[in-house]
Amino acid sequence: MGRCHVSILLSALSATLVLGACSKDEPRPAANPPLAQVIPAPSEVVGAGGAFALGPGTQIAFEGAAAEPAARYFAELAQRTQQITLPVSNSPTASDTIVFGVYPDAPNDAAEGYSVRVTPESIVVAARDQRGLFYGAVTLWQLLSAKADAKTIPAISITDAPRFKWRGLMLDSVRHFQSPQYVKQFIDWMALHKFNVLHWHLTDDQGWRLEIKKYPRLTSVGAWRVPAGQAAQKNIDPATGKPRMVGGFYTQDEVREIIAYAAARQITIVPEIEMPGHASAAVVAYPRLGVSRNLPTAVPEEWGVFTTLFNTDDATFSFLEDVLSEVIDLFPGEYIHVGGDEAAKDEWIASPKIQAHIKQLGLKDEHELQSWFITRIGKFISGKGRKLIGWDEILEGGIAPDATVMSWRGIDGAVTAANAGHDTVLSPAPDLYLDHWQSDADTSPGRSNLLSLEMVYKFNPVPEKISAAQAKHILGIQGNLWAEMMRSAARVTYQAYPRAAALAEVAWSQPAKIDWENFQKRMPAQLARYDRLGLGYAKEIAAPPPSAMNRSSHQLAQCGGGYLLSLEDDAPIAGPRAVFLVTITDPCWLFKGAEIAAGGALRATVGQIPWNFQIGKDKDGIKLPKPATRDGELEVYDGKCEGTPVAVLPLAPAAKNFATTTLPDAKLDGVSGKRDLCLRFTRATLDPMWVIDRVELVGPAQ
Repeated sequence: MGRCHVSILLSALSATLVLGACSKDEPRPAANPPLAQVIPAPSEVVGAGGAFALGPGTQIAFEGAAAEPAARYFAELAQRTQQITLPVSNSPTASDTIVFGVYPDAPNDAAEGYSVRVTPESIVVAARDQRGLFYGAVTLWQLLSAKADAKTIPAISITDAPRFKWRGLMLDSVRHFQSPQYVKQFIDWMALHKFNVLHWHLTDDQGWRLEIKKYPRLTSVGAWRVPAGQAAQKNIDPATGKPRMVGGFYTQDEVREIIAYAAARQITIVPEIEMPGHASAAVVAYPRLGVSRNLPTAVPEEWGVFTTLFNTDDATFSFLEDVLSEVIDLFPGEYIHVGGDEAAKDEWIASPKIQAHIKQLGLKDEHELQSWFITRIGKFISGKGRKLIGWDEILEGGIAPDATVMSWRGIDGAVTAANAGHDTVLSPAPDLYLDHWQSDADTSPGRSNLLSLEMVYKFNPVPEKISAAQAKHILGIQGNLWAEMMRSAARVTYQAYPRAAALAEVAWSQPAKIDWENFQKRMPAQLARYDRLGLGYAKEIAAPPPSAMNRSSHQLAQCGGGYLLSLEDDAPIAGPRAVFLVTITDPCWLFKGAEIAAGGALRATVGQIPWNFQIGKDKDGIKLPKPATRDGELEVYDGKCEGTPVAVLPLAPAAKNFATTTLPDAKLDGVSGKRDLCLRFTRATLDPMWVIDRVELVGPAQ
């Protein structure tokens, strides 16, 4: 008959036979192997003739309890995306069966490796452990779901294993809180890309998101803040008579549930508890942890780098060790992330007590004090059987011998760490920071630097500066989703995908399989899967050509210098909000090539947004053009913003409207033809910051 009989009974047949090793139907290498619609790209793909058809008699069988979760996971995915219901049992028939098995002597012995063999009669997914079998289930689902109505799987043989052991995404749940339900959904989508690490950012200046039983004020106080802006200040809660607060936290029971959910999808959660900086929320909750006498009294709503640090008293270390003990009891993974980044030393420098402590310890300066701080915490974590990981600032002043470095300030931290014999994870900005724009046509809130799908895909995870001998210290790579400008969970998803698919392939696939052209060919099937899963990814958008008569802030050129951001309005409280492109340190826009009719006028729609940025001394250099009236003006100049304006639009009509306002038209005196117009606001104070939403050239003002 030419059929390879597949048996479930290992007691009767060897694992080799279970894997389908029969001579007559063994797949042969094809001259042009079929394009497997799989992301990440598998290590080895061999095509064969025919296909396995799923029909009324098709069943899923698992061999032993270890194989059952993967079998049921595949069945669930087939139902969700293909509307195919497949019975799952441990009593298969000889044919028309999809077999999942964990076998000690499966041919692919690589860590997390698996094999998938599809013939017209049967399918066998095999691995040496549950992790590999899970990834085999994902690959089989991708083969099935390449088309929406597919009921067949092409005959194929796949052998696969990952390149790196750390394939991660970081989710910032501090700057904007995501529900436990969304975190689970986020984990689901990670699993379908063979990610295996969720780095969970749980504490920062703007909030403390993890319940700590011994210190309840960390969440009763530290998990809540009033959003920035006048709209939020006017949004009064009748129960308290004060502005409504936003935030939230995860109870320990919710965390245990999320951890178990992730573990079932072969994802380890690495919690991050920030120290010694990014400590404002903790210090607001427990002021004794702070350094200066001028401590914050409310959880801040600003973004950026604060100077609030933990002090270095023994009592503070007792607090941190208590917190970490509860964290370690909750999270079973190997690593505990302690942050260590952006610890501005102003408070330590100014504190006589801290300076005396530095001398007492025999340290040179505040950088060595931070090294001492992290080393002390590292010893505690090590004593609990875990490993410390931190951002690359933990290299400053010396590093504990067993610490792992996550490199975010470019790749230099990874280079230094690996060449010194430390394990490292590459997570550099801007290369893998998924809060950046995805295309030149992007107008969404976020960092305005471009990070396209292609740029993520072409990231080199093994820098040339790391010697071949030390490349073994590269654990893997991670993409970061910092959520300052991701107010909703939908925005997190939009920023993550489809770029996470590119990241997943770079993290998983062998170097020989990294092929941008090939990846592009496989992406349409992946995007179709996203549609069926309800994953709200960022779609390709074409930039509209700039009009000579009407432009948004994103279509205007920036004439100021400094921090360029795409910022969402703070109003209205509910519903869609405008998004403005603005250089926050020097708000100034150029309308290039404006075609102005004789006697024409300018119409402007403007907004006012809060100044909520911690940018240190850069703030001191911001100039405030002097206003002529109480509320200020929008000034329009011919060419550069110098001399006498050709139009002035008073801001009084917009002063009390926290959303966008269209100002009355202003005649452009003595200006006509094709010109460059410069627009800037006068203002007496830094907060609020006036911004352009849109400008339009109209006929003569009435």
